[in-house]
Amino acid sequence: MKLSFSIIVPVYNRPNEIAELLESLTKQDFSDDFEVLIIEDGSTQKSETIVENYTQQLNVKYFFKENSGAGASRNFGMQHATGNYFIILDSDVLVPNQYLSEVKKTLESNFTDAFGGPDAAHKSFTLLQKAVNYSMTSVLTTGGIRGKKQAVGKFQPRSFNLGLSKKAFEKTNGFANLKVGEDIDLTFRLWENNLKTQLIATAFVYHKRRSTLQQFFKQTFAFGSARPKLNERFPSTTKITYWFPSLFIIGLDISIILAIFGYNQFVYFYAFYFLCIFLDALFQNKNMYVAFLSIFTSLTQFLGYGLGFLESQFYPKKEL
Repeated sequence: MKLSFSIIVPVYNRPNEIAELLESLTKQDFSDDFEVLIIEDGSTQKSETIVENYTQQLNVKYFFKENSGAGASRNFGMQHATGNYFIILDSDVLVPNQYLSEVKKTLESNFTDAFGGPDAAHKSFTLLQKAVNYSMTSVLTTGGIRGKKQAVGKFQPRSFNLGLSKKAFEKTNGFANLKVGEDIDLTFRLWENNLKTQLIATAFVYHKRRSTLQQFFKQTFAFGSARPKLNERFPSTTKITYWFPSLFIIGLDISIILAIFGYNQFVYFYAFYFLCIFLDALFQNKNMYVAFLSIFTSLTQFLGYGLGFLESQFYPKKEL
């Protein structure tokens, strides 16, 4: 099968991000034709003018629809795409110039109906964004499986950098109507339909993620809240490791209380762990301030995910 790529990008009130993403797509070292579909999800700050600036450089199409969420917008894009393999990107990513070439090379040698790629921090990102990226990708945190081929069996793609064949879309109907966790839900349904997934480690993107600790907490809280619901929908996928962030936070609280009464042993364990975070982040980023911030972003990640998981587990809401 000859691959033809359609890149689907939902966007909501982020025209500046779309400009940066489209600019990065103009620099692809890719000789084949590909199309880009920008799906405006009911934004008040529209990207249409930005997109028009790139119609001479890219085969880019702009669609405006009523607000319905990222999952439904991705489905809308795939329904209107002309390619036979869809690449889903978030609006806050930058695409390295070799991205499409790496995807094509890998799929031609080892075709799967879905793939995921890792993320990295671009040199232009803020120090906090680099620290957030560290926490979301490090083997020392809950982000450890991201981009680590040896750490996973069946790779679970994430929607910021995800590929899906037209056949897989037609078989699964794409993303479910969920507020969070829709990419994990899709992966599980792909597996139920005997469709394979893989990690393409060389097909990474630069992912900005969140620019404040408050935004990062809110994001990770949503991730944690989604997991018990996904466990309920797909019981066979439940793992004890999903409890680890919650247990980490509970243990930290207990350790602080014990330290007040003179029992410091457990606090030393957490101090040693955060020292490891600092040293590992310093080694990876070569920046003392990013390493220092990585302690706080990692704690925020555990706190957000852990509290979200506990609330959803014991005080469940009806919908994700």
